[in-house]
Amino acid sequence: MRILLVASSFNSLTQRVLVELGDRGHTVPVEVTPDGAAVREAVARHAPDLVVAPLLKAVVPRDVWTAHRCLIVHPGPVGDRGPSSLDHAIHDGVEEWGVTVLQADEEMDAGDVWATAAFRVPEVGKSDLYRNELSDAAVSAVLLAVERVAAGATPRPQTGEVRARRALRQEERRISWGEDTTETVLRTLRAADSQPGVPDRLLGAEWFLHGGHAEDGLRGRPGALLATRAGAVCRATVDGAVWIPELRARTGRGGPRACKLPATLALAGRLPELPELPTPADPAPGRRTWSDIRYREQGPVGVLSFAFPGGAMSTDQCRRLLEAYETARGRPTSVLVLGGQRDFFSNGIHLNVIEASADPAAESWANINAMNDLVEAVLTTTDRLVVSAIGGNAAAGGVMLALAADEVWCRSGSVLNPHYRRMGLYGSEYWTRTLPGKVGEVLAARLTEEARPVSAAASLDMGLVDRVVDCGPGEFTAEITRLALRLASRSGLQPRIAAKKAEHERLESVVPLAAHREQELSRMRSIFDDPAASYHARRRAFVRKEAPERSSRTARMRAGADRPTVEQDPGLT
Repeated sequence: MRILLVASSFNSLTQRVLVELGDRGHTVPVEVTPDGAAVREAVARHAPDLVVAPLLKAVVPRDVWTAHRCLIVHPGPVGDRGPSSLDHAIHDGVEEWGVTVLQADEEMDAGDVWATAAFRVPEVGKSDLYRNELSDAAVSAVLLAVERVAAGATPRPQTGEVRARRALRQEERRISWGEDTTETVLRTLRAADSQPGVPDRLLGAEWFLHGGHAEDGLRGRPGALLATRAGAVCRATVDGAVWIPELRARTGRGGPRACKLPATLALAGRLPELPELPTPADPAPGRRTWSDIRYREQGPVGVLSFAFPGGAMSTDQCRRLLEAYETARGRPTSVLVLGGQRDFFSNGIHLNVIEASADPAAESWANINAMNDLVEAVLTTTDRLVVSAIGGNAAAGGVMLALAADEVWCRSGSVLNPHYRRMGLYGSEYWTRTLPGKVGEVLAARLTEEARPVSAAASLDMGLVDRVVDCGPGEFTAEITRLALRLASRSGLQPRIAAKKAEHERLESVVPLAAHREQELSRMRSIFDDPAASYHARRRAFVRKEAPERSSRTARMRAGADRPTVEQDPGLT
């Protein structure tokens, strides 16, 4: 079928639905539309057999849904209506939620039901839940709905209890530090972790708090700052404390949106003297604390996991991960797993930190060099096998970081964006060696030029990844550890490591890594140092959530064909 996707942003769910439908042979143009009129124009232009809206804030005009079958993906179970659906679910502490594919109708979220899917709600932030459990359920429901439409089935009317709820207002999200328990604070933070954040006053200024993790080893006066760790701040609750990794300054109406930043960077110049607590490499079982980098060993397997908010890796985060990698490389293991946690693997350099710096060009240069140092360390590891384990999505330099390993494993729900073009960059992280080495020169050129997302299944078919792990987000860590232990037990492991070392030396004799780095970075430096380069405008629009300048009101993309012309957050927007 010809299935038109209409969405308010080219976000993670839109990309996931696009690639899953494309993998099944459907023709899938995409239109990023700002309003109902643009939806009407898109439908008239494409004349689709079916319209699907994975994320649409605009109302589908009546003349469109009466003339064309339009399916709306609602992030709630049957009977749930209104915005902030997932926010309410997390805020209320529900254990199970759902996704419903509805037929567009006069009343929002009240149309007949084509398909629905339920999922468990783990104790994670909204954006993590959205990109993982909800995304899995939504894709399952969309594919079932499409099958039913193709078979000539009819939807069923909604029955049962109706829960119509309004959008959560910012004032309802505020934390009462003198009254709220740690669990209440965590639910509040998790329900707004990516967008819109929790409004709060701290150190004489207004902020939005982003992200929250429990801490059971520190206590203090409720609301007081207790410590810092790896850019996060720890704040006391009435019965414990929470780590808050990121803050965004609250700006007045009409002013430019502030950048979401590591908390200590956002609070620079305001923070009192606080202890900087070391990062626990592998907290004891049952311990509740936060760390963005962890290392654990199980026999001959080492697992170096990391979880940076939004998948972005600043200069400091790259350097700390490199230090941890060097430590892990000194351990007596034969297989080293890099990654292995749920949600984002990496999206490359930290655009928010770059944008907020006094000299974005200089910070871009520092950040890309720090990424290159990390990737080089992986590429030059010749005494053991390295496995990249992608539990969620990855993009740009994050994909190239993964490709530096000997094997790339990803979860079945992952979406990869192996390109830099949408941010106006040539790219680095040794991609000119690793990407052609995985998929060949022709396909590498196509992937970087077309700049389109790729599903886990398609990545496996083209050789971009070596294994797809079919499991839920919460089972990924245990499953890749089991697979890594099996890999380490194989009799041919040591000969394979020896062959790997010989191949590395052969490649170095042909075109050394230093030559790839110099060529890539010369292109990147020319972009960073050019104030007129599109990278600067695109970066600014991306981090400040501004509409980039473009002549068209819509961004168009077809599965396997045209590349998007508008930049959107690959996460929850």
